[in-house]
Amino acid sequence: MFSFRPANLPSLHPIVAAIAVLYNSGAWAQQTDIMPTVTVQGAMEYEGLGLARQSATASRLNLTAQELPASVESLSADTMQARGDLQVKDAITRTTGLTDTSSPGNGVAYSARGFAGNGSIALLENGQRPQVGSGTATYPSDPWGYEYIEVLRGPGSVVYGSGTTGATINAIRKAPQRLTSFEAMAGIGGGKALRGGVGATGAFGEKGAFRLDAYADRSDGFIDRGQSRHGKILSSMAYALAPNLDVDLSLDHLEQEPQRYFGTPLVGGRISRELRDQNYNVGDADISFKDDKAVARLTWRVNPALSISNELAYMKAHRNWRNVEYYSYDTQAKLVERSDYIAIQHDQEQTGNRLEARWNASSNRMVAGWEAATINFTHTNNSPYGGSSTVAPIGFNPGVFDSPDPLRPNFNTDTTSHALYLEDAYTIYPSLLLLAGLRHDQYKVERVSLLGAAGFTSRLHSNTVRLGLTWTLAADTALYGQVSSGSDPVSSLLSLNLANSRYKLTGSRQVEAGIKQSLASGKAEWTAALYRISKDDIITRDPSNPALSIQGGEQSSRGVELSSSVNLTQEWRLEANLAYTDARFDQLIEGGNVSRAGNRPADVPKMSSNLWLNYRSNGWRMAIGARYVGERFIDNGNTQALPAYTTMDASLGWNVNRNVLLQLNLRNLADKLYASTSYSDSQYLLGDRRHAELTIQWRY
Repeated sequence: MFSFRPANLPSLHPIVAAIAVLYNSGAWAQQTDIMPTVTVQGAMEYEGLGLARQSATASRLNLTAQELPASVESLSADTMQARGDLQVKDAITRTTGLTDTSSPGNGVAYSARGFAGNGSIALLENGQRPQVGSGTATYPSDPWGYEYIEVLRGPGSVVYGSGTTGATINAIRKAPQRLTSFEAMAGIGGGKALRGGVGATGAFGEKGAFRLDAYADRSDGFIDRGQSRHGKILSSMAYALAPNLDVDLSLDHLEQEPQRYFGTPLVGGRISRELRDQNYNVGDADISFKDDKAVARLTWRVNPALSISNELAYMKAHRNWRNVEYYSYDTQAKLVERSDYIAIQHDQEQTGNRLEARWNASSNRMVAGWEAATINFTHTNNSPYGGSSTVAPIGFNPGVFDSPDPLRPNFNTDTTSHALYLEDAYTIYPSLLLLAGLRHDQYKVERVSLLGAAGFTSRLHSNTVRLGLTWTLAADTALYGQVSSGSDPVSSLLSLNLANSRYKLTGSRQVEAGIKQSLASGKAEWTAALYRISKDDIITRDPSNPALSIQGGEQSSRGVELSSSVNLTQEWRLEANLAYTDARFDQLIEGGNVSRAGNRPADVPKMSSNLWLNYRSNGWRMAIGARYVGERFIDNGNTQALPAYTTMDASLGWNVNRNVLLQLNLRNLADKLYASTSYSDSQYLLGDRRHAELTIQWRY
């Protein structure tokens, strides 16, 4: 493990040295003296939509994407690297219908199929899901060390429990391999960005394998005081204890210091180009996240058809914020008014266990399991977040954090969860697959006030089901349909307050139908999906007494999603996707007894799309892409909207030799001034200006 030094990038020398020691130790003396070479071909096969790949996210039965009666999409490490995606959110928002809603307050967050935020979009790593505390999720943030990332669109509660109505995102780690290989990456770019990563895998004794990945980056950003730093070490080992008994272990440490930027104030209701580079936070602002995770998995293959596994996971997180977060521009005085001097800390520990049995015999595949977890969450803050100041728009002294309110532990929650699930894939005929699943979740949340207020105990539960049918018309064409249900909490379970403790989980239902087709031996692939999702029991006002909040609101969405990947020639490939989302509140009353029925939920664009044109030949590869995000409202009243935007990116790569790749990544080619998301009605978070980054990669 390592720690950041405020002014320096964490050194990678100890990591490189450790890997060198491993390679030269006796444990690998049995291996060949010559490390095998991983050859980077001049003209590589394109992966396309990955319809033949087994999905680790949409089901626990290892069905391929084409077999699944659901919308699932994958991004390989090679695809992300070829496009120059240096953050996970860059890659995710190139998939169909996913929109970034991240901010310094929620870490990483997305919108999908009409639903937004970490209470409706689940983020996982290798199928492990940290519970969300106070709406915040902090990883995965960068793609280094991951084999691919999968996105399941629509409710995934049958597989992962509550909080998955919109989508489930799962980052799949690179697994240990006995065949020795090594990779490294270094990059330099705009905003004084520096980054580096190393990865190695090889044999561990006669029966095991290891993998170690390390990554660090730093940047001064494209705004004043826009520094950010990230780093991580991912380690894993696989070992055969007996011919039919395996153990897999992983131990990870991640540290992040994101950019301490909470947006740029609007001037006259518009984004001001003159203020594009300004940061109105205080000079001693602080944001830091630390995450540790350990996982142990034991797998017993009882016989060729039956396997039993037990997975024990421990996760720990510490998060810290100290910032001035609210800004508004006074047009008369031509000054920026700052308020909300906010200091918050999260301390979270989660221990979970999953016991699972899988049966795979001829036409029937089945999995059954039990999950249990305990999560301790402590919230410390300086509520009611007083303090204010005024600064000039440009050339100001940022000042220091000076709040009249002390930072004190506020509350602690202990959450216990239990779940039972069953999933079955039955091949009725060679061309007809029936997939059925059901799940029962129970949650118990005990909250204790650390300021003397009343505590409470809340119990919640949900039952979710999925029934889907895939009809394979031909070896390369499948039609599917499914009905599924899900549930979301009305707020983060770990930070449930007294007002929300009486509410049950919201319920969602989805109907979906689609087609998946692979043509010309995979040279062309396309998918289409139609869906409708409704969500009940969202918080609304009591029509007979608007002063009271009750459950009884409803929102829904319906839409169409199209994805395609086509080899135009041997060298050229076109990739495109399009999502149209018609989302609305069917029943919602807010303050003042105002109905929002018919309005579109916040952070949901009607239209989003991506287009990529790729070229690979004779050691060269090039790509140019465009991303379009439609207009999004920032409030349920639909009174203010983020403008639609289109950005363009490009990359140019050259295989110097069979082991070394040099790549230039270009971002925001037209230097578009746009808002990626809003932080309040008076300030928007702006996207990065035009910039370039040069990376070099080694693979041996």
